[in-house]
Amino acid sequence: MSTYKIEVEKLNAWFGSKQVLKNIDMKVKDRAVTAIMGPSGCGKTTFIRCLNRMHELTPGARVSGRVLLDGINIYDDGIDPVQIRRKVGMIFQKPNPFPMLSIYDNVALGPKLNGVKDRKTLDLIVRRSLELAGLWDEVKNDLDKSGVSLSGGQQQRLCIARALAVEPEVLLMDEPTSALDPMSAAKIEALIRKLAENYTVIIVTHNIQQAARVSDYVAFFYLGELIEYGPTKDVFEKPRSELTERYITGKFG
Repeated sequence: MSTYKIEVEKLNAWFGSKQVLKNIDMKVKDRAVTAIMGPSGCGKTTFIRCLNRMHELTPGARVSGRVLLDGINIYDDGIDPVQIRRKVGMIFQKPNPFPMLSIYDNVALGPKLNGVKDRKTLDLIVRRSLELAGLWDEVKNDLDKSGVSLSGGQQQRLCIARALAVEPEVLLMDEPTSALDPMSAAKIEALIRKLAENYTVIIVTHNIQQAARVSDYVAFFYLGELIEYGPTKDVFEKPRSELTERYITGKFG
């Protein structure tokens, strides 16, 4: 059994004629936090959207290369992208609870769509997901309230609970704290560390300090290329590339 959950081989991605990722090779460790950092427009978000086949949802977008999830190429013919997105969940930059749904129904929606009808089972899934997201104690008496009645940080944890409810194996997080105040961001960071005990977590961040705090491994992207990748401590203390060093010391970005 490989210790790598995801293996990316010669990954290229385009929007129309514009190439945004160039020949990315990268292996992502299971049950660890991998941070993707780099300046705006370097391909970070496109990269993680290629890991659960969301990139192809954009008109004119295409991909070449291989992304192996547990050894199986997610781009092979006959692979259902919907199943891939169930295994590889996505948390977006701006919290996006479904406004018409209660807190309970936001979390229960995925399991219901997957055919879970038994109320007791749904109750258990909702509670477990909210507990995993560190939100249960704050909302357990308000489950019938709208998801958008929560604070920004709580909404983001609700979105994490919603992603966890369908039992993914990988969580992709696209700058999950950039729209939050420092206290809410700190809660999400602590949650990310906790989630890595049971999930493979990949986080895109433009915050260099956050990458240093939360990740086990860090990748530095620049102009669509993977410049450097390794254990976080090594990359921050002994960067091999001058570009990486200039980025983490704030000389550009």
